[in-house]
Amino acid sequence: MIKSFSSWFKKLLLFLGAFSLVFIILSFTSLPYWAYYGLAATDDQLEVTPSTIVIMGGDGMPSPSGLMRLYIGTEKALQHPDSKVIIALPYNEFDSTYQLSLMLCQLVEKGVDSKRIIFAPNGFNTRSQALEIKELVDTSVALLIVSSPEHMYRSIHSFRKVGFQIVGGSPSFEKPSDEEKLKDETDKDDMKVQNLALRYNIWSYMQYEIIVLREYTAIAYYRVKGWI
Repeated sequence: MIKSFSSWFKKLLLFLGAFSLVFIILSFTSLPYWAYYGLAATDDQLEVTPSTIVIMGGDGMPSPSGLMRLYIGTEKALQHPDSKVIIALPYNEFDSTYQLSLMLCQLVEKGVDSKRIIFAPNGFNTRSQALEIKELVDTSVALLIVSSPEHMYRSIHSFRKVGFQIVGGSPSFEKPSDEEKLKDETDKDDMKVQNLALRYNIWSYMQYEIIVLREYTAIAYYRVKGWI
């Protein structure tokens, strides 16, 4: 039994070592970014004016994902002034509707009429949020979903699965600083790394790898459950 455990443990270490090596090698390429970009479903854009804009709440307010989604959602709401705006964010057991109210206030401060805004607070995942919103608006309306890039594919297909016929997405991509502006041209140290690939890009790509792996796992789960 001890020999069997030792053999299994060695195989596990070899697998983890190989996985880590591949993980590091990929971080020196652009593949993680393109995998991340692919999840954004950029081809699934609405060709008609949306009658309803759904802002997926992300990690709540304030959070990086929540703020980015709200920023893009505000832009879209102002571009399409006749559309309804649905904020899909679960109730928080500690502060009830406080985070929903924060998102509402941000939209109103930017010029979105509060009468256009509807809360969808009962869904606890993308599937249940889609089902809740199905009860709020007709499935024949043109629906624009605002969410994080990695969440866009799963969101669009989840809404289509529950019956929405016209669904498009607007991924909330971040806008990073220009790489050239991050370089310190006044530093004359010969050892200074002027190429940011080592000290900046590979860490970003490692983050993309983690995000993509997590989202692929969620997509696989949704496929097994028949939710997309």
